[in-house]
Order: sequence, then C-alpha cells, then structure tokens
Amino acid sequence: MLNRRMMLERSAIGMGSLALGSMLQSANASEANPLAVRKPHFAAKAKRVIHLFMNGGPSHVDTFDPKPSLEKYAGKALPTDNPKTERKTGAAFPSPFKFQKYGQSGIEVSELFAKTAQHIDDMCIIRSMHANVPNHEPSLLLMNCGEARLIRPSMGSWLTYGLGTENQNLPGFIAMCPGGYPIQESQNWQAGFLPGIYQGTYIDTKQTEVNKLIENIRNKNLSLEKQRQQLDLLQKLNSLHAKDRLTDPILESRIQSFELAYRMQMDAADAFDVSKESKHVLEMYGPGVQARQILIARRLLERGVRFVQVWHGAGQPWDSHDDIEINHRRLAKECDQAIWALLSDLKQRGMLDDTLVIWGGEFGRTPTVELPTPGANAGKINGRDHNHHGFSMWLAGGGVKGGTIVGNTDEFGFAAQDNKVHVHDLHATMLQLLGFDHEKLTYRYAGRDFRLTDVHGRVVDDIIA
Repeated sequence: MLNRRMMLERSAIGMGSLALGSMLQSANASEANPLAVRKPHFAAKAKRVIHLFMNGGPSHVDTFDPKPSLEKYAGKALPTDNPKTERKTGAAFPSPFKFQKYGQSGIEVSELFAKTAQHIDDMCIIRSMHANVPNHEPSLLLMNCGEARLIRPSMGSWLTYGLGTENQNLPGFIAMCPGGYPIQESQNWQAGFLPGIYQGTYIDTKQTEVNKLIENIRNKNLSLEKQRQQLDLLQKLNSLHAKDRLTDPILESRIQSFELAYRMQMDAADAFDVSKESKHVLEMYGPGVQARQILIARRLLERGVRFVQVWHGAGQPWDSHDDIEINHRRLAKECDQAIWALLSDLKQRGMLDDTLVIWGGEFGRTPTVELPTPGANAGKINGRDHNHHGFSMWLAGGGVKGGTIVGNTDEFGFAAQDNKVHVHDLHATMLQLLGFDHEKLTYRYAGRDFRLTDVHGRVVDDIIA
C-alpha cells in the first residue's frame, strides 16, 4: 500500500520521466530533420523574410533621402569637410529627380519609386544607415553575413538554423540572382560553419524554363519510385560510412541535400511556374526579369520558404559612377512596379503582417560628383562614388512601424548623424522581429559561441511597432 507522501513522490518522478521522453523525442526529430519547424525565443511579429537587394549601392539622395541644400551649392564645393571617399569627388551634385510627399505620413520619396511610395505608410525608412568601408566585396559580406572578411553564416542561414522551414519539399533559404553570381559569389548566401543544409539555394532567374532554373530537377530515366529505392540504398551506404567517422558535418549535409533534392521534384516546378498566375496578377507585377523573380519570391513565401533574397542582377547594376540619371531611372523602372505589386499582393493575401520586407544595397553614394578616374567612370562627370558613411534602407510589414523615418544624414547626405543605424543594428532588429534575442541565437564553433551580430548590435526600437 502507498501512503499519500509516497504516491506524490513517485508520481512526480514519473511525470519528470514523461517530460524527458518528450524532450528527447523532439530533439531526435530535430536532429533527424535539421529543417524541421522550431520556435523562436519569444513571440515573433514576422515569420518569413524577403530581402530585395539593390546590388551595387543605390543613391540615397536620389531615392529616399531628399537633400534640397545640394541645389544651393550645385557645382560648388560643400561648406564642410567631406568624409573620406574611395575616389576623389568634386562639387555638390543635386539630384536630377523630383521628390514629393506620399501617404498620410507625408514622407518624401523620389519619382524613381513613385509606385512603391504608394505604400509609404506601411514602410519605415532608415535614413541613417552606415557600414565600415566603401568597397563592394567587404560591404556585401557585412550586409549579408555580418562580417566583412572572415567566413561567417549568412543571415538567411542563421534564420533557417533558428526557425527551420514550413515546407520540407523546398529549401528554407533561396537566393535568386539573374545572369549569374554577384561579387563574392555564393559567399553571400553561405552557411559558413553552420551545417551545409542551411546554405542558400541559388537560382538563376534569367532562365524561364524550370529545367534550366533548377538543374537536374527532373530525372528522365527513373520514376520517383525507382529514385526512392536508389536513394534509400545510397543513404544506407552513407550511414555506414558515417558511423566510422563520428559526426562528419560535410557528409551529413550531403545526405540531407540528397533528400531535399528528391523532395524538390514535387513542389519546385509548381513554385517557379508563374504562368499559373492569373492575367491580372501578371499584369500587376509587370514585365521583365525583375518582375518575374519578385513574383516568384511571393510564391515561395506562400509555400513556406523562410528566407528569400532577390538580387537586382549580377555584377553591380546600381553602381552608377557615371550617367546616374540614365542608369538609376532604368533600374528603378525595372523593379518599382513589381515592388509595389509585391506589397499590395502580400497585403491582399493577409501575409504582409507577418512577412518582413527589406529593401536596400550594401551602401549609398556620395552627394558630390565623382571626378574622372581611369577605368571607373569613362571620364564623365555625372555620377556618384561609393559612400558607406550614410545611406538609406527601408523595411515594411512584419511588425515594422509604418509611415516613419528613423535617423537622418547631415544636411548634404554625406554621413549618418542622428540615431545612427549600423548594419549590425539592422541585423539585431531583424532578429528581434523574428522572435530572437540576437545575443542568444548562437552556434558553438572552434570553442566560441558565434552569432550574426558578432559582439555588436543593438535593437532599434524606433523601427518596431
């Protein structure tokens, strides 16, 4: 017979065992499937991200940061000591584009993004961004990986590591760049020291046929059933090979990649086939490669992909060292309507509230004209040099405080001065919106706990609703 005290003691031990068993089962499931859905540290405002990357550095003083003082000093030296630039620049160079106020918030936006600006009340414009150096390579890696030189996981990899993905038949992280790789190539979406399954899957959206978009998406010789049998045998051989080598992360990543590649045959073709959209939707996004890949991005998010990065072309298309009026107008025309359509589409589908949309490049451009430099601007004096001291980005949806401006650059747009936001701060704020304390989302490697923000970063509360 059990007395009351013995009953409570044994019941308590039994409940603990049940809890432990449940925890171990959950841990084993997560280990067996690294892309399984996981909960963040706290309740998230956003659960997916689309990063619209304006590759090359769009000019903030020509897009989202009007500087009327440049008109006063047009063709003259600025009455201040200019920050150091990569190349020699000259006189003040007013924007050739008109700005006007939009929405209830009355935020001024350039005519280049007149359609996007119709959603200004859903957007938070950060006008005080700054980075470390005025060079593409380190600035690209800083923006994408939080580190300018060393091998580190990209933000898309960190996010899929932290949250997993909601569609096990598609990668959790997809990077789309038409026409080939950008500078630094796949390092921009690398997994670094995280397991390889978290690396971004590259898609060349210049291609329109699914078989060319994704190589080997179809096996012409074997049915799915035969492929499954073949893959099961391969997995058994790989497992035997892995047993003698303890935990080999490269081998484990390869095993997971084989499985994902098999499953992608089910959903990938459908996700990338925009012809299944209605005529109304296709017309809303507009023509061209940029419109198509932004529409594909929405389709991927809709199917549970966690992080989608949309690059505006390989090389540095926004790198306007000369002919900035011609080049920026052409580039904005390629994406302005599609960005407006994306925000409209997400809102209509009830997805904008929990989708974080990020727009920007790796840095901005100088408010002064770039002087002729061999190999840089063909001797023309109508462009701008790189500028990491101050530039603009915007965020929308996913818990962002819409219709707001965070920070400012100086009177002429050269450097951030009020409420300065470093790239590390942007990453910390992004993770906060996604339910993570950026200091606690870590991965132990080489005896140290690493994180996206390294040993830096602060959450910018002014961005969060």
